[in-house]
Amino acid sequence: MTKFNISAAAILGGAMLLNLFSAPAAIYAQEPAPSAGMSGMAGMSGMGGSSGANNDLMVMIGSDFDRPGLLPRANYSIGIGHMFDFLKKDPFGDELTFGYMYENSGTHGFLHTAFGEHTESAGIMKNFSLLATKRLTGYTWIQTGITTYTGNPRVQDRLDSSLSLGTIIHLSHHSSIWIQESYGKVVTVPWYTTSSIGYTWSW
Repeated sequence: MTKFNISAAAILGGAMLLNLFSAPAAIYAQEPAPSAGMSGMAGMSGMGGSSGANNDLMVMIGSDFDRPGLLPRANYSIGIGHMFDFLKKDPFGDELTFGYMYENSGTHGFLHTAFGEHTESAGIMKNFSLLATKRLTGYTWIQTGITTYTGNPRVQDRLDSSLSLGTIIHLSHHSSIWIQESYGKVVTVPWYTTSSIGYTWSW
């Protein structure tokens, strides 16, 4: 009888241990699987459910091509954006942005000169699907703000507006590469285009 009791206790203890280690796995298996697609990626809010990223931190570098001609000038920018649910059906976009951009406005050199153009702008961005892949998406970006010219005896402020078209290459749920082409116009200054590439972290 003693041997039976010891065996029964051992079997009961083993069953409890198995249940202890297998229960979390069973509970985890019952959790809903992540939705297909790239709902957590930049520029995918509204395309993959409420779990998508709502914030973007963007860092971009590129080159202006001033008109007339094709005079290259360095262009650096950083910005942050937030997607709002109430703008989902807005034809112009659902992500409001704020950014700062520095441009070399000197007559020589590329990276930096004593003459600079500093722009603080607000904008709205619209994201859309490209083809049938989830790795690539596109966007339009309308921005306007105040640009300040430095290096002259007097600082000059001008209204600056731009329209951008770009492609997002999604690397993961939080990181992506942006490739962008922009058309810009500053009041009293010839128009220019900017080709840029940048990295974005989304959360």
